[in-house]
Formats: sequence, structure tokens, C-alpha cells
Amino acid sequence: MASLIALDFVGVQFGQIADQRFGDVLQRQLASARPAHSDIVVVNIDQKSLEDLAADAGRWPWPRSIHAELIHYIAAQKPQAIVFDLLFNERDVFRPEHDEALRAAAQQENKVYFPYLTLSDGEATPIKDLPTQLGILPQPIFDKDAKAILLLPWVLNPEQWQGGTINFNADSDGIGRHYSIYHDIAGWQIPSLPARLARDFNWPLPQAERMRIHWQTQRQHISYSDLYQAANLEHSNRSMNEFTDKIVIIGTAAPGLQDLRPTTMGPLYPGVDILATAIDNLKYQDWLIESPRAPYGLLALLLCGLLAWGFTRGINTMRLALALILSSGLTLGLMWLGLTHNYYLPLISSLLWAWAYFWLAALIAYWAEKNSREHAVALFSRFLDARVVKQLIASGDIDLGQVAQSRDITVLFSDIRGFTSLSEKHDPAAVVQLLNQYFTLQVEIIFKHGGTLDKFIGDAIMAFWGAPANDTEHARHAVAAALEMSAALDTFKQQLSDIEHFEIGIGLHTGPAVVGLIGSASRLDYTAIGDTVNLASRIEGLTKGCARILVSDATRAACEASAAPFEFIGHGQHPVKGREQNVLLFEPKEKAL
Repeated sequence: MASLIALDFVGVQFGQIADQRFGDVLQRQLASARPAHSDIVVVNIDQKSLEDLAADAGRWPWPRSIHAELIHYIAAQKPQAIVFDLLFNERDVFRPEHDEALRAAAQQENKVYFPYLTLSDGEATPIKDLPTQLGILPQPIFDKDAKAILLLPWVLNPEQWQGGTINFNADSDGIGRHYSIYHDIAGWQIPSLPARLARDFNWPLPQAERMRIHWQTQRQHISYSDLYQAANLEHSNRSMNEFTDKIVIIGTAAPGLQDLRPTTMGPLYPGVDILATAIDNLKYQDWLIESPRAPYGLLALLLCGLLAWGFTRGINTMRLALALILSSGLTLGLMWLGLTHNYYLPLISSLLWAWAYFWLAALIAYWAEKNSREHAVALFSRFLDARVVKQLIASGDIDLGQVAQSRDITVLFSDIRGFTSLSEKHDPAAVVQLLNQYFTLQVEIIFKHGGTLDKFIGDAIMAFWGAPANDTEHARHAVAAALEMSAALDTFKQQLSDIEHFEIGIGLHTGPAVVGLIGSASRLDYTAIGDTVNLASRIEGLTKGCARILVSDATRAACEASAAPFEFIGHGQHPVKGREQNVLLFEPKEKAL
């Protein structure tokens, strides 16, 4: 993941599209609250103008004397500049007098700017031979023999070529978000039209080849035909200082004239409005300052690192998701705040990397958890009722990663009396079948009372209560299971027709024991070990000739502490192998109602 992030932010930049597209969404939202400045207006050759002037000017392109008349009308109001967003590269060979009228107007009014284009194909011209009016400047290091391919305003005289380029500047996805400041050709800087105005009017310029446009709305548009018709009235119905000290941009938004471009603001945005916004940004130093993407790769690594730490520590996935949602909200807030202060912060791809890592890690964690649960169910179902196992796993009482620990439990041992002699007198297959029937009956009772089946030891059963699930009344439940096992044995014996003597002994003791998964890496058993287990086994051995069920004094005391419905018949003290003191034993009985 870290390699992919590094590749994105310092290499192929494949995540940049996400930054761009989401930045577009935020900028569109912000633009609605950013009205354009009133001293930069657009005279729009719209569809209405094409229809209104069809009778006088004919079909487009109109005779250039139409523009000449409008130049005189606007210039009389002393604007700061008149800027054309129309190319005048082809001379009108059939109506040369109209081109001459445009040249005369441009000659008379020196505040008129005309655009040109840089091209990638065509006849190249030595830059040093181009007129200075184009505004092309050499840098300290330049190639004096460099050439450029330019689409120039040949309708005008070279001394009238005051202007700059209006090339559409598209990003890798074809969307226009920037405007060129200059084009560098072998050390020669060819200015864009907005940059040329900035140079002439001493506006500060960004120190880059292009700037990110800070979009606006609500710019004043005046229909070309309305203005032209007012200019030809003897007494104009418009204010005579309408354009005083303003920058007037003449261009087209008519669909049929094909100057609609895909931009942040939409797929069909008028080129004249792109130019007007760029000029507005430069005049008021309102362009967006772009932050390079590379440093934000560190943010992506930080977020992914924090998520990795969270998953490693076992923090709940929903909590991690909530933290990431809050981080996303904070990040979006920072992007919005940056835009309101003229900073563009490309943070979205960092967030997307974090989310991609989250979903990947969550999926891996889910499969690991699923496999762990299935393994736990398979393992503990050998010792517990499968339904209980699932409940314990869901509640967290069973954890395969948990180490063995000391707990207070009640251990039960049950053994068949005279099993060796029984095996010798009957067919082995019959004995195995008998054992299976008996074990099945007794294990069901153990599970019924919440016990854990530890193991079968030949004809003996070892079980315990109090683990893995916490059970404060484990002694009571163990004794209840022992009593039911005894009653079930009586019923079972009635079904045996060919076996006369089938008896068992059950011993129980309550105390601390080490409980957990114990064994080798290839085979683990959930078991209990310790003196409590040994004593329970010894008590079971003392039942012969005494009682079918015997419990220790500790088990009796634990049952009485939980108000268990049992009564205990004392059987005195008995010596136990391996213990210095005798053990006080009791026979449990259910209290009579």
C-alpha cells in the first residue's frame, strides 16, 4: 500500500483525477457565492445577436466594420481596455474595406487588445522577427534562433498586434481548470492575453506558467446586438459612461459559434467567460494558489498507518470507521476553508487511500475473524454444546488468543465400576456400543447444565463448570448435573437386558485450577489442570462402597452459599493419597418439596 501511495503522489499521479473532480464540486459550490467584479464586463455575441443583426450584417462572420463601429462607441466612454476574444487571422478578400475599417479603429484607439494562438503544427516563424507588439520577451537564457508556430491576427497591421494568447488549457482529463500565464519556447516567454493586460497595467503575476482559476458567477453580460443598435441611434438609450474605467471583453457564448469548453463550471462553458474570469483573477490577485500533491502523500501514509495501528490493536471496526468519517469531515472542511482563502488543497486522494486501506483491512480482519470463529466453534464444540459455543464466542468469553488462567471451577469425575470385568465378559463391539450410548446420555446432561466436557479417560468422564463462561453458581450446576446423571443411569440400566452389574461413581470438588488451551502447536485441548482436578478424581475413587455421588466440603459450602435446593449427608473424613489432611465428604440429595 505504501508503495502504491508513493507511486501516486510522486510518480504517475493516478489519484490526481479524484482531487480534480472533487475540487470541481467544491469550487462550483463556492462560485455561487463569489460574484464577479462589476468593472469587467462581457459583450456577448449570443444567439439573439446573430438573429438581430442578420438583416444588417448578414450571416456570421460579420463584416469587420461592425466591430469597428462598436470599438469607437465603447472607446468614447474611456474604458480601461477593450479585449477581443475573437480571432482575426483570415482577411476578407471579398470585402477588404471592412477589414480596413477595423484596422483604422484599432489604430485610432490604442487600448484595444487582440488574441492569437500558439499551435503545434504549421509554419514556424523566427521569434526574433516577430513584432514587439505581441509582447514576447526573452529571458536571461534564450535561443536567439528559436521559432514558434503562431496563429496571428493577420487582418490587422503588425503594429496593431497588441495582445496575447487565448489557448484553452486542459488538464489530463480534458477539463479546463487553469489559464496560462505564458508559454515558454526556448527561453522566450509568449504571454497569455490576461498576462499581457497584467503587465501593461502593473498587476502582480503568479510565479508559474499557469494559474488555477478561481471561478465566479453573476458576471454582467450585454448582448452585442443591443449595444450595437444603441450605438447607431442618434440619441443612445444607454448610459454614456457605462464602460468608463472598465475592461470590456467582446466574445461569444452562442452555441453555433463553437466556443464552449468543458471546465470546472460545466461541460459547455463559454470561452469568453473563461477569459473574463482569468482577467478578473489577475486584476484582483484572486487566483487560487495551488499546493503540490507530493506532500499530501505523507497524510495518506499517516492515515493508513493510524488505521493499521487500530486494526492491530483490535479496536472495533465501527469505531475506526467513525474516526475516519470524522477525519474526512475535517479534511473536507479544510479544503473548503482553503478555497475561501484562495488556496487549493488536494486532499481528496489522501482520504481515498485511507478509505481504500480501511475497506481492505476490514475485509481481511473480517475473514480472519470468520476463520477464527469457525476454528473456535470446531474446537470448543468438542467440549461444549455447539449452540453455547456460538453464544460464548459472540460475547467474547471464548478467545483463542487468550492464555490459560487460574479460575475457580467445580470439577466432576465419573467412572464406571468394574469396567475391566465387564469388558472381559462381553464382546468388544457390544462394549463399545454400550459405552457410546452411556457417554452420549451423560454428555447431554453435562451440556444441559452448562458444563464443559474436558475429556474421556477410558470409561471415565471429566467435566468442569465455571469456564470458559463465567458462572458464579458453577458448584450448584455441577451438583445438579451429577444428580441428573445418577437418575439417568437408573433409567439406562433398566434398558440393559444382558448386563446385570453396571454402576458408576461421581466425585466433585470446587477450587482454583489453571484453565485454557493447553497442548502442542499441532494439537490443543481446552482443559483444566491443578490440585482441584486431582482431588476431584480422588473423591470419585472414594465413592465405592460409600455413595454413588460424593462432593467435597468446598463444593457443599459453595452450593449452600448460592441457596441451592440440595441437602448434604455427611460421610465423615477420608484420607486421600497425596494429602496430609483428611477430606470431609458429603452425599448430595435433592431437597424434598
